[in-house]
Order: sequence, then C-alpha cells, then structure tokens
Amino acid sequence: MHALKITIKLFIALLILILISGSLGGYFIWRHFSQNLPDVQELKEVKFQTPLRIFSADGKLIAEYGEQRRTPIEYDQIPEHMIQAILAAEDSRFFDHFGVDLKGLARAGFQLISGSDVQTGGSTITMQVAKNFFLTPARTLERKFTEILLSLRIEKELTKHEIMELYVNKIYLGQRAYGVQAAANIYYGKDISELTLAQIATIAGLPKAPSAANPVSNPRRSVERRNWILGRMLALGYINDQEYEQAIVEPEIARYHTSDIELSAFYVAEMVRAEMFKLFGEDAYLDGYSVTTTIDSELQAAADQALRKGIRAYGERHGYHGPEAKITIQDTDSEQELSRKLREFSTFADLQPALVIQVGERNATVLLRNNEKAELSWDSLKWARKHINVNSLGPVPSKASDILAVGDVVRVIHKEDNNLEFSQLPRVQGAVVALEADTGAVKALSGGYSFAMNNFNRATQAYRQPGSTFKPFLYAAAIDGSYTAATVVNDAPIVIEDVSLQGEWRPENSSRDFSGPTRLREALYRSKNLVSIRLMRDIGVQYARDKIVEFGFEPDRTPANLSLSLGSSDATPLQLTSAYAVFANGGYKIEPYFIKTIHNENNPVHLPEHSGNAFKDTNLALNIRDREELRIIQASTAYILSDILKDVIRRGTGRSALSLNRPDLAGKTGTTNSQRDVWFSGFNRDIVATAWIGFDQPAPLGRREFGGTAALPIWIDFMQTVAKYYPVKEFERPSDVRTVSVDPNTGLLAYPGQSNAIPELFRQGSEPTRQANSPEARQQGSVIESIFDY
Repeated sequence: MHALKITIKLFIALLILILISGSLGGYFIWRHFSQNLPDVQELKEVKFQTPLRIFSADGKLIAEYGEQRRTPIEYDQIPEHMIQAILAAEDSRFFDHFGVDLKGLARAGFQLISGSDVQTGGSTITMQVAKNFFLTPARTLERKFTEILLSLRIEKELTKHEIMELYVNKIYLGQRAYGVQAAANIYYGKDISELTLAQIATIAGLPKAPSAANPVSNPRRSVERRNWILGRMLALGYINDQEYEQAIVEPEIARYHTSDIELSAFYVAEMVRAEMFKLFGEDAYLDGYSVTTTIDSELQAAADQALRKGIRAYGERHGYHGPEAKITIQDTDSEQELSRKLREFSTFADLQPALVIQVGERNATVLLRNNEKAELSWDSLKWARKHINVNSLGPVPSKASDILAVGDVVRVIHKEDNNLEFSQLPRVQGAVVALEADTGAVKALSGGYSFAMNNFNRATQAYRQPGSTFKPFLYAAAIDGSYTAATVVNDAPIVIEDVSLQGEWRPENSSRDFSGPTRLREALYRSKNLVSIRLMRDIGVQYARDKIVEFGFEPDRTPANLSLSLGSSDATPLQLTSAYAVFANGGYKIEPYFIKTIHNENNPVHLPEHSGNAFKDTNLALNIRDREELRIIQASTAYILSDILKDVIRRGTGRSALSLNRPDLAGKTGTTNSQRDVWFSGFNRDIVATAWIGFDQPAPLGRREFGGTAALPIWIDFMQTVAKYYPVKEFERPSDVRTVSVDPNTGLLAYPGQSNAIPELFRQGSEPTRQANSPEARQQGSVIESIFDY
C-alpha cells in the first residue's frame, strides 16, 4: 500500500511536471510567435484592390483597368441567404466560436481519415481572413500555428460582422472575381441582391475550389457542390423544404460576363489611364478610383461613326487593295474548321473578317467567325475597282469574280438591316475632336479607325501641317490690329527671297489663278494663298507668329517665316480645335481637358493646380468670361472672324455644310501640299470640332482629295448629331461692332445710291473714312483714289 501511495505521488508529480513543462513550453512558443504577429488593427483600415473605372459624363462605363475585379460591399448589403450559404459551406459555428472551432477541426479530420470528401474544412472564416490578409499559402506547422494565434487576436479586436465583411470582399471566386459582389456580376451579370437562392449557393461553394467547382468551366461539379450546400442550409434550418426543392432543380445559367462596356471610347480611356498612372502610379489600378470624363456618349458615338464612314468612303474612292489573306480550302475542311482558321484574324471596330467560300455571277457567299454563312450582294461589291495608286483605278468590275475568289479573307460590316457591306482594312487614318467653346471640355474624341488596330492617338499625338485651316489665326492677328475685313490686299504672283525658306519661293493659289486686289473677307473664305503671304509680310512676320502662338500652338513647332501664313507649322487636331474655340467664345484662350471628376470610395479627389491639363476646376472653366487675363483677341475681332468663317460655308469651300440648315455654323477647310493632310475645323457658339484625314506616314492622298471633299463630310456627319442637342445660337455681337456699306472692289465707303454695295463689319473707329468713286465721277476724270488709301 505504501509503495502504491509512493507511485501515485510520483505519477502526480510527474503529471504536474509535464503540465508545467507543457505550459511553459506553450507559453514560450506563444510568446515567440506572438511577437512577430502583424497588427490586426490594419484590418480596420484595409484597402481592397479595386479596379480603375472610367465613365462618360452621362455615367456610361468606358473602360475598366486592374487585374482583380472587385466591388466591395458592406455587411448590411450582404443578403441574408448569402451569409447563411457561406456559413453552411465554410463555418456553421462562426457566430459561436472564438476564432478556432475545435469541433470543426475534429470533423474535418474524421472526414479525411474515413476517406470521404472533405466538404467543410477545419479552417474557420476567421482563420481564412487571417490567412488571406497576412499569411502565405505555404502548408507548414509554423504557419498554421501563426494562423490560429492571429485568429484569436482578430476575434478579440474585430466584431463578427467586421470579420464577415472582410471575408466576403477578399475571397477569390474564379474568373478574376474577388468578393461575392464581383462574382455575382461576372457569373450572372447581376447585383448580389438580385441573385436566386441557387445562384447564391453556387457562389458560396467557390472559395473551396474556384476552378474545380467553377460554374462556367465545370458546371456539373458546380451543381453538385451547390446542391450539397443547399442541403446543409436545409439541415441547419436556414431554408425550408419548398425553397430547397425549388433551388436544386434550377438550371445553371452561369456564363462569363465581361464588364458591361457601355460606350466605345478606347482612345479616351487610354488618355485617362495614362493620366491616372501619372498621378497615382500603380495605385491607380488598385485603389478603386472612379473617373468621370467630360465625354458625351451620344457625341462620342457620332464621332466614331462619322470618322469610320469617312475613312471607308476614302478607301472606296481609291479602290480595292485585294484580299487580306488567302486560305486554301480542302474538300475535307468542315465549316467549323474554316471558322476556326478565320478566328486567327481580329475584328477591328466594325470590320469583321470573312472567308469567301463561293463566288456567283454577281454575288458571293462568305463564312463568318461564328460559323454563320452570309451573302454579299452586287450593290455591296460593285465599288471595288482595283487600286493602282492614289490617282488611278482599274476597270469597273462587271462580275463578282473580277473582285473575289474562293479562299479570300476579306472584311465585312453588319448593317442595321442585317445585310453585309463589303469593305477592307483602311490604309488612311483620321481623327475627330469636339470640345465646348467656353470651357474646353472635350465632348468627343476619336483618334483613329480602331484602337485595336493601332493605339496611336492621332487626335492628340499626330503633329501635322494644318494648311489653310491655319489662316484665320493670321487674319485675327491683322484684324486685332489696324486691318479690317474690307482691307484690300493684292492677289497677284509674288517671288520671295527668304533665307529661312532656303532661297527663292514662288507660291501659288491652289486654283492657279489670281484675282488682283481682294478684300480680306473674300480672300479668307476663298482661301487665297498669295493674299495670306502678303498680309503676313505687311503686319510683320514676328508679330504675326507671336500672336498666333497665343492661341495655344507650340512655339518650337511654329516657324517665324512667311510659310507660316499657309499653315506650315505642326499642330495636333486637339490643338487646332482648342485654337478655333477662341473665335467661338468671343476671344478667350481655353485649355482642353477631359477629366471631370475623380472619386475614390465615393469621396472626391481634389488635385493640385499643377496636376496637368487633363483635369480642370469646372467652376473656373465656366467662369471664363469673368477672367479677362484669358482674353487673347478683342471680342470684336472674334465676332468678325466668325462671320467671315460663316462665309466659308455660305459661299466658299465649305458649302456642303449648308445641308445642315444651320445659320450659326462657321469653319475653314485646309489642304496641304500634295494633298498630304486634309482638314475641316468648324464651330457654332457651343461646340468646336475638327476632322482630319491623312496617312500615318505622310504621303499624297490623291489629287482629287481636299479638305472639302474628304474631311468636311466627316464633320457634317458629326454635326448632325450635335444639332440635335445644341439649338441654333448666334454669336453675341459686341457693342462696338458696326455694319457699314462698302464698295466691293475697293473696300471704301459705298457712294450714295451704289447698287452693288455690300454690308461689312467693323470695330468702331476702324471704318473707312473715304468714299469710293461713282461711275459718273470716274467719267468726269476724277482723280482715281488708291485702293490702299483710307
């Protein structure tokens, strides 16, 4: 008995020693790991990686940038069934345990030992939060112990609701979806509040196996997982029998939903992305910035459509360049196989690849990438004369085989009537820009036919010679001084010796004729080169150049020589459009901008003044007329120039624009040497727009291509949409502008009763003071007055 007592005492002592040693060991292990634990308080200020989203001014999504698609939501926004489904799938005792569920660990271990599928893991939701936010995915004992300690600390410092909110926003659910809201959008194209019970269970089943149980790539396995979760929800009392029975028979309709891009404006999107990266670096793609641009969705769509139509029209005028490629068609090739080969060719904007599989007398059958067959009619094909060069075409085709052959890869466009239009990839390119005259807000911008074809943004990056569209700035410099719209300058041959022009220069008018003494108004709307040259020489080259630079042109690209009078500088379509805004808004220089607001987690981001031209203080822009320091020409000069540029449309090279039936339109065509660039810049009181056409590598467009034939039709198509939203608004006439009758030949005051006198606009004090001679006076031998003398 005594020996037994001694044995018991030794056993108890040994047990106490083991407990003490274990406790001390556990304490030292806990102390070792706890010293290196991250600060759980970081979870209260966590920033989820959320993509950059870009919107039009009217709220349409233009683009989304970021590796992870995530839309964070708060706990109160999570549907009750979603919480219950997650509990059923991952951690049914979440609201009862202290971060570690011993029963759950035991159950997972039993399932593993018994060889059955482990449907519920041993990790609690809290442990998964610890792992997802702080730990690596490495499967080590040390990491598991750290995970448990972190979970205990998280439970101590955060509420259950906060932990659940972190979990549902962080978890990866396949297809680049992070968080349950993003998964609802990606798999079902819905907000999470709109999901059915079955869809909720599907998403709740994804954390364990986002690839294996993915409803898009593995719908059978996904349905099995979904139904198991629904069964768990029924067993736990979250749903009733009727809800369960309805949910398990619901067909799986998940498919991959891309971000619903509502407005195609890829050039604008890239401009915004680059600007945001410049401002915020890589955080621009991670911190959930939402950018609202100044772009109007209707005007943007109209700009894209007008530019593409104009580029295609140029291509049709210059003939068919032949098939894009050839595919050899074997008798054994199935249509599915041919469609697969066709998918190697990308779609660019509205230009889809098609394979010619049959050629009739006056039609052809093509196969599309979706394995559908369609017919090309003769009306669609007959334009396709062979392209020889920009000035020559082959014979007019008489049958489809003159154009196409079986195996040709060609381009087609789906028309609104579901018919196909035969086309080709463009060789020429172009740009359209439109902005508000008063603010500089860019309302539409298209930098080429297709961003996917070439992301070079011609609206902002293509520096080209503006040709005659540049002349109004020279005339503004003159009229802002001592010249008037009635001043007469001689339109006659001239030879210029100018060192900066490398010797002798003999400029000509595009029409190759001369009109003699010509009023400035007529010289501008008829685009007389020789008058422009003489005018610049008369007012002074340096003065003219300095005044022109004030319109916003880059000094280094604006030469101080007489060739500048004909538009020999380099400017982008956006710069030219901004400069024309000065005429429309009454004489004020504006800076174009395209970012209206930036928000981060619904809070506005205020940028410093030096942040760049992309972002402007909208209120400041709207108050332009209260800021005289922005004025670069007198209001009277802007008004008179606008009226002269109306004559370009009323009686000059822009007469095609009369089809718009708008009395408030003004503008100017431009064509450079050898027709390398063609332009039209025009405006009304509200909107200024420019259209440009040219090759990316400057080359002649063809001897019959001019601003009025290639660029102006694009501008007209675009302005048809502008007219729907901006009513006719005449330019405000300044109080110091006077209308005076003048003699059309001399620009002097009309003599009494002169039948051919014309009204002309003058700034008060600049009117001619001398009167033209009447025919009677000339017959009486009066002294002939100099047409240059006032």
